Amino acid sequence: MLRKFLWSGLGLVLALLVAAMLVLIKSSQFQAMAAAGAQMQMPPQKVNVAEVQQSQWRNRLPAVGTVVAMQGAQLRVEAEGRVKTIAFTAGAEVASGAPLLYLDDEVEQAQLKEAQAAAALALLTEKRARELITSHNISQGELDQARATVQQTQAQVAYIQALIDKKILRAPFAGRLGIRQVSLGQFLDKGSNVVSLQSLDPIYVEFSLPQRYLALLADGLAVTADIDAFGGQQLTGKVSALNPDLDPATRNLRVQATFANPEGQLRPGMYVTVSLAEAQSRTVLLIPITAVQPGAYGDSVFVVEKAGDQLSLRQQPVELGEQRGDFVVVQKGLEAGQQVVSTGVFKLFPGMAVEVDNSLAPHFQLDPKPDNT
Repeated sequence: MLRKFLWSGLGLVLALLVAAMLVLIKSSQFQAMAAAGAQMQMPPQKVNVAEVQQSQWRNRLPAVGTVVAMQGAQLRVEAEGRVKTIAFTAGAEVASGAPLLYLDDEVEQAQLKEAQAAAALALLTEKRARELITSHNISQGELDQARATVQQTQAQVAYIQALIDKKILRAPFAGRLGIRQVSLGQFLDKGSNVVSLQSLDPIYVEFSLPQRYLALLADGLAVTADIDAFGGQQLTGKVSALNPDLDPATRNLRVQATFANPEGQLRPGMYVTVSLAEAQSRTVLLIPITAVQPGAYGDSVFVVEKAGDQLSLRQQPVELGEQRGDFVVVQKGLEAGQQVVSTGVFKLFPGMAVEVDNSLAPHFQLDPKPDNT
């Protein structure tokens, strides 16, 4: 029994020795793995980088404008009569002075011939009177009467000719015609509407701004107009006039901008959203809007800095201002010339090793124009 107990004790001691050896071996292995892991480094992450730009920035003042023709009129007849000829096509472009409509003038033409005959007779009578006055066969009063008759008959001819001219409606300026409002053979009273005529190129956009912007306005400032009827297409014009007085009810200043309109996108009466650049500029710092990482405690960016032989990231809180196009103004937190990660900031973390690779970096613009707009 004692012998059996001794053998059991010996086996237990041997088992403990083997277990202790295994623990020592595994511990040394774990220590070696930990030392190797401490020496391992993750490969640098490739990132797109943009430089903090310093630029001269003009604030833009938004407003809603109304399109006004540089010259526009509702054409009306100046005399009454029956429509004899319609010489225009609705919607057509016409030149200044082009005849548009003829009223019947048969009566006036007959009166003109009668007046011309009377004027011719008066001229002959006056000629004979001048010949007879030299021989004292007529008095000076008879010669004066003959001369007055010439003037009267010529005035009558001019009067009837003016009546005939008023029977023809002509375009007072070059422009585009609207919808025809008369028919052939229709009798028109004096002042009846015939057609609208609008000069579309160039064209005005008028809008109002509060009086506090008065010092920021000047002739020649750039104005952009967004046309929602054409998918938000933008046209660029310039301030051409400022009203000398303000509206006493609203204290707003009326501004007029002139736009080239060769394709006729802007039409009189249309409303457009306009944006006016201030006359004075200011210095701002710009970064791509995609470089900003929003957070619960504010916005931040990742600044690329040199750390020994490698580049690493530092997360920098920033205060942002106005956004324009692909850029945003940085009011606090950055300096001109610093490098910030421009895309993919959500997968990064502070202290991360990086490598600059702008081969696939997007092209950032202040006034982007996507292909689908």
